[in-house]
Amino acid sequence: MSTVLFVKANDRPAEESVSVKMYEAFLKHYKETHAEDTVVEVHLHEQELPLLGWDMIQANYKSATGKELSGKEKQIRSIVEKHLEQFTSADKIVMAFPLWNLTVPSVLHAYLDLMHLPGKTFRYTEAGPVGLLSDKRAVLLNARGGVYGEDSPFEMAVHFVKRHLNFFGITNISTVVIEGHHQFPDQGASIIEEGMRKVVMEAKRF
Repeated sequence: MSTVLFVKANDRPAEESVSVKMYEAFLKHYKETHAEDTVVEVHLHEQELPLLGWDMIQANYKSATGKELSGKEKQIRSIVEKHLEQFTSADKIVMAFPLWNLTVPSVLHAYLDLMHLPGKTFRYTEAGPVGLLSDKRAVLLNARGGVYGEDSPFEMAVHFVKRHLNFFGITNISTVVIEGHHQFPDQGASIIEEGMRKVVMEAKRF
């Protein structure tokens, strides 16, 4: 039995969002085919996610060095620890997000910032940082209206998330991308339909 963390980084309704459709379809079919697993859902737009800055840096530093935290710093640490525990406790991670303005939604950026904690997700060595979560698997579900392709320098969403996960030691990553449905509106429905078939297949075998 596995614990699976589902992270959704889009607050638009499913009828208006391809990445939300992908999320909901993956979740539905995963539950149907993995009934014994524990599913934890995190909808990032519904979360209080502190931004990386002085307060969070101080909160993390003081916590790591045993120094007394202010009230605000304690609140930040409580949020960090909650999400970090969910993330590190999961056996599998599913992230669904769109490409917005060439990158990920700001809530996903903020969420990933919370995960960067030495001793939890990575450690420092003389050879450089080493990820500590190599036993985990991940699936990335991404939708983008234009066609970017794997090597486009303008695609900074899937690549962005992958780099973070790789830094944490997670290299067993599958991706399902639906792209081009806005660029080619006459083919939009068939592009989405084909992509959703891939989502369902991935959910069943994940």
